Amino acid sequence: MTGTKLFTHGGRGALCVLLPLACILFSLTLGAYYIPVEHVFHILTADVTGTLPADITPMEVSMIYDVRLPRVVAAVLAGCGLAVAGGVFQALFGNPLASPYTLGVSNGAGFGAALAIVLTTSAAAVQISALAFGIVSVGLTFLLAGRKRSAPVTMILSGMLVSAFFSSLVALLKFTADPQEKLPQIVYWLMGSLASVRYDGLLLVLPAYIAALVLLLLYRWRINILSMGTQEARSMGVSVTRDRALIILAATLLTSLVVSFSGIIGWVGIVIPHLARMITGPDFRRLMPVSAALGVVYLLVIDDLCRTLTSLEIPIGVITGIVSIPIFIYFILKKKVRWS
Repeated sequence: MTGTKLFTHGGRGALCVLLPLACILFSLTLGAYYIPVEHVFHILTADVTGTLPADITPMEVSMIYDVRLPRVVAAVLAGCGLAVAGGVFQALFGNPLASPYTLGVSNGAGFGAALAIVLTTSAAAVQISALAFGIVSVGLTFLLAGRKRSAPVTMILSGMLVSAFFSSLVALLKFTADPQEKLPQIVYWLMGSLASVRYDGLLLVLPAYIAALVLLLLYRWRINILSMGTQEARSMGVSVTRDRALIILAATLLTSLVVSFSGIIGWVGIVIPHLARMITGPDFRRLMPVSAALGVVYLLVIDDLCRTLTSLEIPIGVITGIVSIPIFIYFILKKKVRWS
């Protein structure tokens, strides 16, 4: 079953480049202190051109580089990573409801972050602990699936059990945490936010993030073959168990890295791959770049809403749920919910 191809190859290329760039520039203008888009452009290109117009103040430069740019980069990384990982899981598991959190990454990382919040005051420790337990949760899922980990149903069920286990541990930590200081921090982290992201936190995850994304990019054609089913993939000479495990590990690592600095941001990895599939069809070679671009744009727009709708910032996970669920209901009514 093929999706409706709404754009030519050239149109998809323009979508993947120009639309995210436009959204990045627009997002950098927004905030309590508005900065014109031409000022943003001059500030970002000053190192290349060697000049900075006289009407641009040092406060604008500091606002862009120290406050807004780290947050925008975080939104770009999170949107791209979650959308790509969601598309991978939907294709491999043959399940339109599969998401980047299918194998228990979200609750595993949530437990790691909650544990670090209870025990320390270090933001770096929270990020590292969330990343570590996100990876541990995936390891437990593979261990539980055992020799039948090549079977999608077995992997999904194992992920559900691991996710439930870590969810219970998170509830236990919330029950024992200091209700005045620690508990609000845990709750806020679990709802997702990009407000506290800094360059050092992004640099910590960037090498592994790029490695996982490149691996998925190189394995795009194998994802197409694996999505046909185990027997068909084996008949074409693909090592199903090895390749599926490698792709799943790359996708879950990508998800763990995103969750470590953003908290849990739901629905992006479910809705965006379906939207991309409507544009490109199910071929993952085309689906992956379009899904990544749409994920970037979507999360930038959502984050802009979070920090501009009210004087108090709304957790990003709340807005993604409010916006994404009606979109997904529309997909269901129009019978657009598919993985192939």
